[in-house]
Amino acid sequence: MNFLITGGTGFIGQELREKLLRKGNNLVIITRSPKKYEDESASNQSFISWDDDLVKVMDNTDVVINLAGENIFGQRWNEDVKKRIYDSRIDSTRSLVEAMEKAENKPSVFISASASGIYGDQGDSILTEEQKAADDFLANVCVDWEKESQKAKEFGVRVVNPRIGIVFEDGGGALEKMIPPFRFFVGGPIGDGKQYMSWIHRSDLVNALIFPVEKEELVGAYNVCSPNPATMNEVAATLGDVMNRPSFFRVPKFALELAFGEAAQPITGSIRMQPKQLQVHGFEFRYEELEEALADILA
Repeated sequence: MNFLITGGTGFIGQELREKLLRKGNNLVIITRSPKKYEDESASNQSFISWDDDLVKVMDNTDVVINLAGENIFGQRWNEDVKKRIYDSRIDSTRSLVEAMEKAENKPSVFISASASGIYGDQGDSILTEEQKAADDFLANVCVDWEKESQKAKEFGVRVVNPRIGIVFEDGGGALEKMIPPFRFFVGGPIGDGKQYMSWIHRSDLVNALIFPVEKEELVGAYNVCSPNPATMNEVAATLGDVMNRPSFFRVPKFALELAFGEAAQPITGSIRMQPKQLQVHGFEFRYEELEEALADILA
């Protein structure tokens, strides 16, 4: 099949590309710097910019996977950062939808990312896809992000929105920040530790992103996380066990808020998602349990 992918050079996108290429698919990757990836170009993989003729590319595309978006972590959210976080998601999605509308041959499915942040801090509540969106900055970004993608339904494209949880894999994501302190025997939970993390192994995430291609009955939003979300205390304790390190150097919530302000909320807030739609449609997780996921990553 022919795939058009945004965000294909990032932490998630790299493994997604490898998986799709191994299955014999053809990929076109939209990136801000296509020349940077000239060495990776081949007959079945090419890199283009947002300024290229997206309508022409869309005419030969079966599946669009949209993962583009400014990183929300590691910086304070001043007004400029918030604008970049918002615009990077909305503008890229809008450009893809506009290209689809103009294309003579439409893709069969538009897989446009969203995030667990749409639910906000919900404590111990179990969150399925029916849960109403919260009303904070990240939730509002996700709501508008999904709405922009859903416009493709107006001209016959099936749209799905994977609401992605905290991605676990070595070399990026949340573990990139959590692992180093444990290596130096100063690891521990963040905040009060009672907040839930809706985590997912990157391999399961990649499979979940591809899942709607053949599951034509899957439409709209679907939660992408392990069926077994864990509290921060459980994540830290399991990480310590797997690495054979202690887990009692707690990072207090106020310290994160002092350092990152509003941007600390995704770390200190509690989101306890359940992947109801994936389960209903028969998705098989490879890593359901936290310990086996971390053991695989850190092996």
